[in-house]
Amino acid sequence: MGAMHLQAWQSIADVTVAAVMSSDPKKLSGDLSGVGGNLEGAASTFDFKEIAKYTSFADMLADTSLDVIDICLPTHLHADTAASALNEGRHVFLEKPLALDSDTADRVVNTAAAKGKTLMVGQVLRFIAEYKALARELKQFGPSRTALFRRRCAAPAWSTWLTDPAKSGGALLDLLIHDLDYCISLWGMPSGVRGSGHRDLSRGIDVTHAELQYDGSGSVFVTGGWHHKQAYPFAMEFTVSTDAATYDWKHGGVMKRYTEAGTEEEVSLDSGDPFAAELSYFAQCLKNGTAPTLCPPEESAQAIRLAEWIERECRR
Repeated sequence: MGAMHLQAWQSIADVTVAAVMSSDPKKLSGDLSGVGGNLEGAASTFDFKEIAKYTSFADMLADTSLDVIDICLPTHLHADTAASALNEGRHVFLEKPLALDSDTADRVVNTAAAKGKTLMVGQVLRFIAEYKALARELKQFGPSRTALFRRRCAAPAWSTWLTDPAKSGGALLDLLIHDLDYCISLWGMPSGVRGSGHRDLSRGIDVTHAELQYDGSGSVFVTGGWHHKQAYPFAMEFTVSTDAATYDWKHGGVMKRYTEAGTEEEVSLDSGDPFAAELSYFAQCLKNGTAPTLCPPEESAQAIRLAEWIERECRR
């Protein structure tokens, strides 16, 4: 995600990447070719000759020329580093999830408010074309009657900390947090939750099935997680039905609208990189002195609380 964010920041006018921090000398040289993950598209090398380079977060934070800190550290470091940056008077863009638990997430949100600084979490689904289009369609042709959101990938063999639930929160908090946040953006917190799943991290499996119950919007199903490592492909999809139409999309495919009249239609989409879109929006909020209403940190904290609710139901 650090590579994705670097590339995105460099595409945004009136923004200067002034410093980078890593404990890895190879990365500080600009060589990110060894960075893994389930995303493609980030550049593998960067020119860091003209910018400050730090090996510790404390040293970076001491650089008073920096206005914004973009945090792409492992999840268990998110809350403390974000709170430190906010307390030192910096605006913060924080890669998801906001924290490992809801109480800590609330603390970080409250710190931003108390310091008068802008905090935004990288819940990028809100800026992905198909999910933006679905939100627009539901405003026009809703309410939804039933919905399914699915997201899954191979167990993250490229990481040691991700497969430690104490550091990552597991697949629910690392992967499905995207869909939980998106559901909150559409319908708010559910009135009820049911959950089930299976975790066997020795085999790479960490799968959750959740039913979110909404008054007036039917049931919303969020399902997926990690499967056996290496070969299993990344995929995401949704199917959402209203009285007027059913919307269907699978990652890599075309978003379709199947109408009550029996027609099949392609849904028009926005263009552009969603990571650049979310960071550009954050930068615009800073320039205008406005809160990030398209992705408010309070809802990022709610997503953590919803994940905890699902986890409790899975253990029943």
